[in-house]
Amino acid sequence: MRWFWIDRFDEFVRGKHATAVKNVSLAEEHLHDHFPGTALMPNSLVVEGMAQTAGLLVADAIEFNRRVVLAKVAGAEFYFDAVPGDTLRFHAEICDLKPAGALTHVTSHVGDRLQGEAELFFAHLEPGEGVPKLFEPDELLKWLDQMHIYDIGRDAAGQPLARPDW
Repeated sequence: MRWFWIDRFDEFVRGKHATAVKNVSLAEEHLHDHFPGTALMPNSLVVEGMAQTAGLLVADAIEFNRRVVLAKVAGAEFYFDAVPGDTLRFHAEICDLKPAGALTHVTSHVGDRLQGEAELFFAHLEPGEGVPKLFEPDELLKWLDQMHIYDIGRDAAGQPLARPDW
């Protein structure tokens, strides 16, 4: 089973920034199990949504040529809990991109309210460095299509992103 903590992308600018959406639903079982009697989205899963948003932005910036893995949460702060009915908007920015990895700053908002923010470091690994393959190319393209990357994505010059021909 795969866990997807984003429902779609609303903005995606290659190598710069992206905005993704997660609708928090009462139908999600994990909301009931984490704190019995109180349905809320655990902040660890908010970080996962942040990481999926930023990780895909970083992977696209390096043309999916290496595996991008979350290496470190340098700092995270949360100001209130996300609860069923909330729509989380994750905004990720690449602060530094190097051959070995990337530093990103990610925020989560509910409406106009800042719900949380984090500094996330990602490592870029060569195939075979002990990290299992997460997706086959055709699976990845299907997922990117479902996230609307090629509908809304732009490069730094404002041109639409071309769908890869893997």
